[in-house]
Amino acid sequence: MKQFNLRNELLLQLVESAQDGVTVAEKEGEDTILLYVNPAFEHLTGYKAEDILYQDCRFLQGGDTDRNAVKQIHDAIEATLPVRTILKNYRKDGTVFWNELSVTPFHDEVDQITYYIGIQKDVTKQVELALELEAARAEIAALKASMK
Repeated sequence: MKQFNLRNELLLQLVESAQDGVTVAEKEGEDTILLYVNPAFEHLTGYKAEDILYQDCRFLQGGDTDRNAVKQIHDAIEATLPVRTILKNYRKDGTVFWNELSVTPFHDEVDQITYYIGIQKDVTKQVELALELEAARAEIAALKASMK
């Protein structure tokens, strides 16, 4: 039993020191309730664990969050399948961040889904650069069209 406890302590230390956000949630009706967030998640979102635990994960979304990405996550959770997508969310201070979200169902020893593990990787800079490049390409195309 002591070895098991040491293993759990090591695992917790590793998750706590991860650079990407790590969450543990459980499905409760239509909601996915946060049970754990690591410090990287707190840093990414601006929320402290004590302020957001036992809430549904959707509090990070806004009116312009891609509904198709949200549906993809919802459908995967309903089907108990892993999913990975990029999602536009909002920090506590209202600023936008983009995260590559990976959600994986956790099966217990009798193959019941008990928890969902979420990994949030901040991809804000990459998405913003891609959007700038897309805008620049559209501007160039418009200039070319106007020159004909």
